Amino acid sequence: MALQDVLVSISFLAIAAIVNSLGVIASAGVGVAEKLCGFIMLVPSSFGQSLSAFVAQNIGAGRQDRAKKAMLYGMGASLCCGVVLAWLSFFHGSLLAGLFARDAAVIGAAADYLRAYAIDTLLTSILFCFIGYFNGRGSTAFVMAQGIAGAFLVRIPVSLAMSRMEPVSLFRVGLATPCSTVVQILLFLGWYALTAAQDRRQAEII
Repeated sequence: MALQDVLVSISFLAIAAIVNSLGVIASAGVGVAEKLCGFIMLVPSSFGQSLSAFVAQNIGAGRQDRAKKAMLYGMGASLCCGVVLAWLSFFHGSLLAGLFARDAAVIGAAADYLRAYAIDTLLTSILFCFIGYFNGRGSTAFVMAQGIAGAFLVRIPVSLAMSRMEPVSLFRVGLATPCSTVVQILLFLGWYALTAAQDRRQAEII
C-alpha cells in the first residue's frame, strides 16, 4: 500500500511537470485546482479508508455477505456526495477557484481543469470503495498493481498526448485522471468477479 502511494504520487508529479511546460498560467491554474481537488477527494477517500477496516473485521468474522453489502452501501453514499461536488466543480469551478486566486486567467485555467476532475469525482466514489473493500480482503498486491497500471499506463501517457494537441486545453489534459479511473474500475470489476467465484466454490466445499 505504501509503495502504491509513493508511485502514484510520482505519477502526479510527472503530470505536474507536463502542465508546467504549458506556461505560467496553466501551471498556476492547475496548482489552484489541485488544492480544491484535495478537499473534494476527502469524501470518497474517507469512505474507502473506513471500508477497509469494516471489511477486514467482517471477513475475519466470516461475514463476506456483510462486507459486500458495506461496499455497495459505501459506493451509494459516496456517490450521493460526489454528485453534489461534481456539480459544483463542473458548473461553478470559477467560483471555487476564486477562493484561492484573484487573477482572472488563473481562475479560468483552474475552472477548465476542474471540469475534468468533476467527472473523476463521480468515478472515484466507486473506485475508492473498491480499494477499501479489497484492501480489507487482503488483496493489497492487486490493489497496488491496478493503481500503478492506471498511473503509468494510462494517466501519464494520456496527459502527455493531450498536452500536445492544439489548441492546448487543461480540460483535455485533466481527462487523463478519469480515463485512468475508468480503467482501474474495470480491473476491479474483473477481480471482483474472480473473487466472487472463489467465494462460491469455498462455500460449496464447506
